[in-house]
Amino acid sequence: MMEIPVIYEDSNIVAVNKSAGIVAHRSATESDEKKNYLTDWLIEKYPTIKNVGDEPELRPGIVHRLDKETSGVLIIAKNQETFEFLKKQFKEKAVVKKYIALLRGVLKEDNGVIDLPIGKSKVDFRRRAIGKAARGELKEAHTEYRVLERFSDYTLVEVFIKTGRTHQIRVHFAAISKPLACDHLYGAGKGKVCPQGLDRIFLHANYLEISLPDDSKIKLEADLPEDLAGALDLLRKK
Repeated sequence: MMEIPVIYEDSNIVAVNKSAGIVAHRSATESDEKKNYLTDWLIEKYPTIKNVGDEPELRPGIVHRLDKETSGVLIIAKNQETFEFLKKQFKEKAVVKKYIALLRGVLKEDNGVIDLPIGKSKVDFRRRAIGKAARGELKEAHTEYRVLERFSDYTLVEVFIKTGRTHQIRVHFAAISKPLACDHLYGAGKGKVCPQGLDRIFLHANYLEISLPDDSKIKLEADLPEDLAGALDLLRKK
């Protein structure tokens, strides 16, 4: 059984610190028994969750998601009433979500906003795209950021998102020619370069603030994992 750090738990929710490499849930087109699915751990630990959600056979209890390579805070509903309550907040953009990301390249501005609608790529089913590179409906996507630290070839930023489009942070920073470090899908050359000691995208969901069914608010935080913290330490020593 996988070891999944639990950040917070009560009778209605469990919040975990998902590690990079763990897939949140199966999809309708893909199920690989060799992969580590968070939902397998959830059902084993909390059997009643298997009946919770819009598609409990695929995503039991999962209210929102993080990409496989993204680590950090993920909140799961233990019952259907809580699932609907939390899902409504995400839909109404009432959830505060913050990420830590390392960008390839140096940002001049200390903070900024990226407002670029996102759609599916015309050429690669794995990717999302903006403008003429996208096909079909383009959906609103809003990303705010502030610089935490600058290095010779990289910028560490805190990212705030209201919308939660697939690959939103990766697409938006690639669009301003500052792709996430080690991003092999959106890096277009320079973004594929990984800082010493890192072998995955530098993106971590470090903070989530949401209301609970009892009308209280909870603030969930997850420290940077060792691989990301170690990569930063090496950059600081240069």
